[in-house]
This record gives sequence, C-alpha cells and structure tokens, in this order.
Amino acid sequence: MEILDNMFFLAEFTPIRPAVGLLFWTTIIFFLFWGLIGRFSFRPIAEALKKREHDIQSALDEAKKAQEEMSQLQAENQKLLAQARQERAVILKEAKDASNQMISEAKTKAKDEAHKIVVSAQREIENQKKHALKEVKNQVGTMALDIAEKVIRKQLGENEEQKSFVDNLVDELKLN
Repeated sequence: MEILDNMFFLAEFTPIRPAVGLLFWTTIIFFLFWGLIGRFSFRPIAEALKKREHDIQSALDEAKKAQEEMSQLQAENQKLLAQARQERAVILKEAKDASNQMISEAKTKAKDEAHKIVVSAQREIENQKKHALKEVKNQVGTMALDIAEKVIRKQLGENEEQKSFVDNLVDELKLN
C-alpha cells in the first residue's frame, strides 16, 4: 500500500497546482538560495563588473589622453618641421646672398685690378712715348746740329766774312 500511496501522491501532484507546504518550503529555500548566491556570487560579480567598467573607462580616458598628446606632438612636430624648413630657406638665402656678394666683390676687385693695370700700362706707355720722343728730339737735334755744323763749315770755309761774323758771335757769347 505504500507503493500505492506513493503513486497516489504522484498522481495528485501537478506542477500547475502545487501543495501549500511545498510552495512554502520552495519559496523559503529559493529566498535562502537567492540571498546566499547574491551575497557570495552576485556581489563579487557586480563588483568585478564595476571594476572592469572602471578599468575600461580608465583605459579609454588614457587612450583619449594619449591621442590628444599624440595630436599635440604631431602639431609640435609639424611646427618644428615648418620652422626647420623656414630656417633652411633663410640659411640658403643667406648663403646665396653671401655667394652673390662674394662674386660681385670679386668682380669689383677684378675690375679695379684691371683698371689699375690698364692705367699703369697707359702711364708706362706714356712714359715710354715721352722718353722715345725725347730721344727722337735729342737725335733730331743732334742731327740738325751736325747738319748745321757741316753746312756752316762749308759756308764758313769758303767765305772770310762769315768767319769773322762767327768769331764776333762767339765773342759776344763769352761776354754774356
């Protein structure tokens, strides 16, 4: 009969209409289980989730901060690069100006030296010309004197009157 009673009990059991005692104990066990699980499982899980959320938020904040720093570094790099380009352009311009100035100074010096050489050569030519003219005049004068002397000798040798005229001139010169 016991088997029959157990079967009868099982036949009367329906999950849709539980008995009051079963419902009571099930509810108490559920709330005890819920409290234990909540205390020992849900709290650590919730804390772990909060910690993970906090860690993720920190990582996101740090990533954002790193991205901002990278943007600043890129901006600074661009600024330094632009400044370096500008300085390079200034240096190249100064070098080109210095080169042009050196070239113009060299040209000016060369022109001055050439002018000095030309002036010196002209003076030398003028001096040589004067010297040559002086020598030519001296030679012409000497030749003229020689010719005059020969002519005068010829004429003086023939005529006594001319000899006396020359003697008078020589005497006058000696007196002066």
